[in-house]
Amino acid sequence: MLDYETLKFIWWILVGALLLGFAIMDGHDMGVGTLLPFVGKNDVERRIIINTVGPHWDGNQVWFITAGGAIFAAWPIVYAAAFSGFYWAMLAVLWAMFFRPVGFDYRSKIDNPTWRNTWDWGLFIGGMVPPLIFGVAFGNLLQGVPFHLDDSLRLFYTGTFWQLLNPFALLAGVVSSAMITFHGANYLMIRTEGGIFRRARTASLIFGVITLAAFAAAGLWIASSIQGFVITSLIDPNALPDPLDKTVAIQAGAWLKNYSLYPATELVPAAGFLGGLLALVASWFRKPLLAFISSSVCMLGIIGTAGVSLFPFIMPSSSDPRSSLTVWDSVSSKMTLELMLGATVIFLPLIIIYTSWAYKKMSGKVTVAFININDKSAY
Repeated sequence: MLDYETLKFIWWILVGALLLGFAIMDGHDMGVGTLLPFVGKNDVERRIIINTVGPHWDGNQVWFITAGGAIFAAWPIVYAAAFSGFYWAMLAVLWAMFFRPVGFDYRSKIDNPTWRNTWDWGLFIGGMVPPLIFGVAFGNLLQGVPFHLDDSLRLFYTGTFWQLLNPFALLAGVVSSAMITFHGANYLMIRTEGGIFRRARTASLIFGVITLAAFAAAGLWIASSIQGFVITSLIDPNALPDPLDKTVAIQAGAWLKNYSLYPATELVPAAGFLGGLLALVASWFRKPLLAFISSSVCMLGIIGTAGVSLFPFIMPSSSDPRSSLTVWDSVSSKMTLELMLGATVIFLPLIIIYTSWAYKKMSGKVTVAFININDKSAY
């Protein structure tokens, strides 16, 4: 049997893996949606673009739902704090996502340019807004979120929606949005040809450069100006969760400490830069599959860098550092983590196997001929 400390760490890894799975799998169809009005120059081209992701975008939502469920079950206090502090931001994500199912299903039902153009921009909103807001949320986590817990562990959020839109958080939003669009462009190159392929390649090169430049700028900003959080009291990782049973200090350079304590973690941000550079090279030489795999590694590095920098913090508190939520003190019971781990060991491989099979069956180029032959059934 695994001890409580090990289970807590395993679930930190698993939640990160689920978020990464969501970013890679649902991220590429969001990136395609972001590019839709610009890469597709006419109705047929836009239908081709939609049909590269239309058959499986809803299946990719499983990663998002599973990640949310895992956070709720493994880190219930974090779930409560996030949905309280980021309430309006989460609603904005939800409202933006409403455009996706309706847009995919009804966009091509009516042969009217105004109707179809409206839904094209709806799919753009559904693809562009969620990654931007998720990036802004991570940017705020790295600065600390204004909330505190009272002695009864009741949570109080003292910030506003507009405080979330600070300069560093907006830069983090640029990193996230550009990263997803870069990834979507690489996927689009795999599934298309001709003019769409060329424009997707151009978008890949542009957004790949933006991703790496913004990621580097965010790293320099953290190193020079963003103060981090550090636990200054002794903690027992096997103890029962109690977020207030610790002392926390805010220190310059605290978000860089894990890289000096555990040098192997330096490979994580390196993967972000090297994956992005390799994806750019592969895109330049028209190797879309290699570009897609490399941009996936880039995403792993970027998202992993945020996780490694924050560890063991999940949601630091800027108004009361002692109330900060960490891997050790904001989790469910040992039995809950054990039961969830058993379910994950069974079902996660099934999700991966089914997803792989589905993508294999739906592989290949989407062409003008395909749209003409399937005019009444294609998206």
